[in-house]
Amino acid sequence: MMILGGDLGGTKTLLALADGEGRIVRQRRYASGDHAGFADLLADFLEGEGGIAAACFGIAGPTDGQSAKLTYLPWQLSAADLGRRFAIGRVALVNDFAAAAHGLARLAPEQALTLQAGEPLAASPRLILGPGTGLGVAGLLPENGGWRVIAGEGGHLGFAPQTPEQGELWRWLLAERGRVTTEDIVCGPGLVRVFRFLGGGPATPESIGTAARQGEARALAALQLWLSCLGAFAGDLALHWLARGGVYLAGGIAARLLPHIDPAPLLAAFRAKREHAALMPAMPLYLVTEEELGLRGALALAAAGL
Repeated sequence: MMILGGDLGGTKTLLALADGEGRIVRQRRYASGDHAGFADLLADFLEGEGGIAAACFGIAGPTDGQSAKLTYLPWQLSAADLGRRFAIGRVALVNDFAAAAHGLARLAPEQALTLQAGEPLAASPRLILGPGTGLGVAGLLPENGGWRVIAGEGGHLGFAPQTPEQGELWRWLLAERGRVTTEDIVCGPGLVRVFRFLGGGPATPESIGTAARQGEARALAALQLWLSCLGAFAGDLALHWLARGGVYLAGGIAARLLPHIDPAPLLAAFRAKREHAALMPAMPLYLVTEEELGLRGALALAAAGL
């Protein structure tokens, strides 16, 4: 009997079939925006397949486990409907960063870079967050020798400017968008907004990152401002959770950019916590370079449901 896992995002969807031990036998990546709904995409992937015992899909948006809607796509999912249509024994829907959190236990040492070693405490909370099409967040609490994952929509917290320049960015976005969330800035499209705020023209996160690595002044300034916003937010959440177990930065944008640039603006903002600044160097901070973490976590949850 096979298990099925998926990581469903606003830009891409990853699907994989695996055996009961979690060994992947087939995997495919789809451009999410090319499909009107998830069921038709899944039908394409599962053509000719049968005997699926359990499935878990990580959803870029809130879910109650049985139904979900992606935040940035008009996809509506029902676990019961998917189970009936595709003859899957058990279907679970989870938040995509909850799935990524479950994938941390399967992360190899070489799949994470240490940005700040800190002083890790094994029995302390952990935190995972990451910018992609949006900004995902999940917490992990030690429980019975394992981890209890707490899903949330922390990326939609209001953006809290920490410098005069960030204050100007907040005012600029307020005029353009109304309420300003952290996700408006700390995500791939948010990097493009920061670049426009600084006077840049049409761009993509990838083109800004490439130009910054080549020393182009405006792109470099945009990336440094963006990193400072990411670092400040990660530090705020680390304080909220007292995440001495580790703070993990995940998501494709971070994985592609951070290994090639100076993380100093991120680290400085992460540590700048006024009366609690002395706590921050003890918080381990890691960059996850494995971009399929959410898919691996979804497969682990599907296997656990057998």
